Amino acid sequence: MLSAWEAVLLGLLQGLTEFLPVSSSGHLIIAQHLLGINEPMLTFDIAVHVGTLAAVISAFWQDVKSLLKNPLSKTMLLLIIGTVPAVLAALLFGDVIESMFSSLGVVAVALVLTGILLLFSDNFQGQGRLEDMSYGKALMVGLFQAAAIVPGLSRSGSTIFASLLGGLSRADAARFSFLLSIPVILGAAAKQLLDAGSGGIVWHWTYLLGAAVAALAGYAAIRVFLKLLQQRNLRYFACYCWALAALATILRILA
Repeated sequence: MLSAWEAVLLGLLQGLTEFLPVSSSGHLIIAQHLLGINEPMLTFDIAVHVGTLAAVISAFWQDVKSLLKNPLSKTMLLLIIGTVPAVLAALLFGDVIESMFSSLGVVAVALVLTGILLLFSDNFQGQGRLEDMSYGKALMVGLFQAAAIVPGLSRSGSTIFASLLGGLSRADAARFSFLLSIPVILGAAAKQLLDAGSGGIVWHWTYLLGAAVAALAGYAAIRVFLKLLQQRNLRYFACYCWALAALATILRILA
């Protein structure tokens, strides 16, 4: 059972790294390795995913409300197209991807790739609006999101890079990326719930603590990241990812 401080630490990591372009999965794998946590944490994972879901819905509530009022809008269709590749990747390659979550080597390589994408992202300055985005470009962003299922490859970093590459403005690239995270987070939580089964759901108050911390940290991370994206400061995240990749490599060697 997780202690209170472990729940706070992992909830903080999940909340911050789910939306900052530094890979939440990579951080949690490294953190669990450092903390010596080897047992499955499906119930805790579900809790913190609910927390991060609450964060992104709160931050983009006006967009979410608009989509709920008009579910047949073009933006909704773009989001559906952008989500399909990740769903297919999870269904077709779920076992392979799951095995990667025990590999610090995979995490290290993916973090290096994340850093490269972030470094290039600072060079884009599109003017396109999300509402004018083509379906083909939405599919391209979706393919990058599907690739980001690999632990260590940042989902937000990958989708924002693809959105900027497709000509979206920095504000709309972030908007599309974060809206795309809603069905992905929802799907991840649903899958974990199914994997756990009725007998695997064991709640503890520290899980709720972790979820609350993840929600607050996630909301703060979104607000900070939106400002940094506009200022073209993603290179700092790139350097951080490379430093984290070096740490993962050292841990792998010492393991």
